[in-house]
Amino acid sequence: MNRQSFLKSGHTPTLFSAFLYFDVSFMVWVLLGPLAVIIAGEYDLNAAQKANLVALPTLGGSILRLVLGWMTDYIGPKRTGQIGLAVTTLPLLWDWFYADSLQELYIVALLLGVAGASFAAALPLASRWYPPQYQGLAMGIAGAGNSGTIFTTLFANRIAQHYGSWEIVFGLALIPICITFILFSILAKDSPNRPAPKKWADYRAVLRQKDTWLFCLFYSVTFGGFVGMSNYLTIFFNTQYGLSAVRAADFTTLCVVAGSFFRPLGGWLADKIGGIRMLLVLYGAVGALLALISTLPPIGIATVLLFVMMMCLGMGNGSVFQLVPQRFPGEIGIVTGIVGAAGGLGGFFLPKILGNLKMSLGTFTPGFLVLSAIAFASLIIMAAVQSNWKKTWIGEGGKVRLEGAAGA
Repeated sequence: MNRQSFLKSGHTPTLFSAFLYFDVSFMVWVLLGPLAVIIAGEYDLNAAQKANLVALPTLGGSILRLVLGWMTDYIGPKRTGQIGLAVTTLPLLWDWFYADSLQELYIVALLLGVAGASFAAALPLASRWYPPQYQGLAMGIAGAGNSGTIFTTLFANRIAQHYGSWEIVFGLALIPICITFILFSILAKDSPNRPAPKKWADYRAVLRQKDTWLFCLFYSVTFGGFVGMSNYLTIFFNTQYGLSAVRAADFTTLCVVAGSFFRPLGGWLADKIGGIRMLLVLYGAVGALLALISTLPPIGIATVLLFVMMMCLGMGNGSVFQLVPQRFPGEIGIVTGIVGAAGGLGGFFLPKILGNLKMSLGTFTPGFLVLSAIAFASLIIMAAVQSNWKKTWIGEGGKVRLEGAAGA
């Protein structure tokens, strides 16, 4: 790739703004993941309740991504992002000052979904500035904002222990949100290639496409796997290996780093060798790694396996969104919202699977085996649909078909 060509083809301040917005929002979205270990002690939560607490933000994000996707098409991604950042302050303030019961925490958890919904504005904001041959890299850089998880897993429990209160973490999170709002408002710029707002008939047309649902499935495994694991791993390390809240979050950070920083590499490699080829390899690797993790090996081996598995999921996120703009170039706002919502649903069900099966059967093994089977099923489905895709809208292996139009 020619670096200068990439930089000249788009708008770098907007790409940075999209990354920053997604990064800080993602940091807020997963706040309850590491803090759940501390909260569980205060509220005496069982395995299923802990899973609910860390799963609800992803469910809220899944629902609200559809809303922000619609707003992105009608008022533009920049205004949508500004509104999203402003609304994100509400659950933070509520938890900091008012929430004092598990039921209220569940409501706060759902409302944190507005931070996760940032995906629906951040990616179209960046994507619309770049030509097809750079979509994978641009979307990968913007999507690398999921690295915000690292700040949460690394610092949330430390701050909570230092101040003797986990609620203060929500108050302090308001600072980066406000700073990001200012920088985003100054630097971000909507692309002049912004498509006309879509009608409800356009949404129905997209939902009637089989490929829409396939991308929903594929992204629910990669992104859902990443965000679900990011939220649940602190609980896993604490429960399975007896680590303290801070140490369990530190081990989670090691794994999250892989998924966050390898997303752009996944997009770049997908541009080079094709998103289909990438996903076939990555789904197979994730399935095999999850099967190995299900044996619950010593913590050192488990951490290495989880690190590599999260790396594959991160690269898979970039690979999926190398394909999406090629298939739906004129409906990227709609499809980003729909596919992003599916990713959130995947992140909602993953902790539920692990937590509920742990509570019912007394071990994490069945949960990891179920997740492994889902990854292998995705591999089989991708292998089955690729031949039809290559006939209609994409190049060999998932590369951009520069001479062809997106398929029907």
